[in-house]
Amino acid sequence: MTIVPFWPGRNGCGPRLPDPKPILFAGDPHGNFTPILRACAAHPPGTLILLGDCGCAAPLTQVLAPAIDVGWDVRWILGNHDTETEAAFDHLTGSPGDLGLRVGVIGGWRIAGLPGVFRPRVWQPDDGPPSFHTRDAFLARLRPGEVWRGGLPLWHRDTIFPEDVDHLAAQRFDVLVSHEAPSCHPHGFAVIDALAEHGGATLIVHGHHHQSYTATLPNGIAVRGLGLAEPWLLDWPPPPPPHDP
Repeated sequence: MTIVPFWPGRNGCGPRLPDPKPILFAGDPHGNFTPILRACAAHPPGTLILLGDCGCAAPLTQVLAPAIDVGWDVRWILGNHDTETEAAFDHLTGSPGDLGLRVGVIGGWRIAGLPGVFRPRVWQPDDGPPSFHTRDAFLARLRPGEVWRGGLPLWHRDTIFPEDVDHLAAQRFDVLVSHEAPSCHPHGFAVIDALAEHGGATLIVHGHHHQSYTATLPNGIAVRGLGLAEPWLLDWPPPPPPHDP
């Protein structure tokens, strides 16, 4: 799968050349970083983007030290299993590279990160309007014993709020990385499709369901779902056009 990035210019948009350093996406490790480290070792240093559910038994910088030490930059988003224990949460969030609710320019691509999952107590898009639009509104309804470290409970630190989608939808990006899947997956959500389209993306890369597949949404956006600890290198440059016989 090859996706050509575009950058808004004076006349609307125009193609731009990416940085030649590789961009390597990785599906949910769940503590198994061996395939990911092996993939990093097979390519010159670039940027590694983890799609959540890291399952870090130690700080992420320690787990990925063999790749980081040779020059790999690591970015990550939260998955639902990253908030199961304080240790798992701290081992991930205490490390640099949080791409959640940000748009980073990586290798010449604008890559947006939507972390976490939808939860019925806050927002289940297929079941009607959200119960809470913002974290502040949700916090205002919590009992004192539910507040953790002065904010959301640990198990809601990975919850997607409507304000998250609104925040990213106000920006422009080429690629959307998410833990949740878009609508092409049986357990995906059309709101992911709409967010990617609104941001101008041509590609969605997601984890969560541990299924390796490619698809194209009705709006033309390409989708790459990644399996457990599956590394996937973003293809560049595009293949040359076929020659006429």
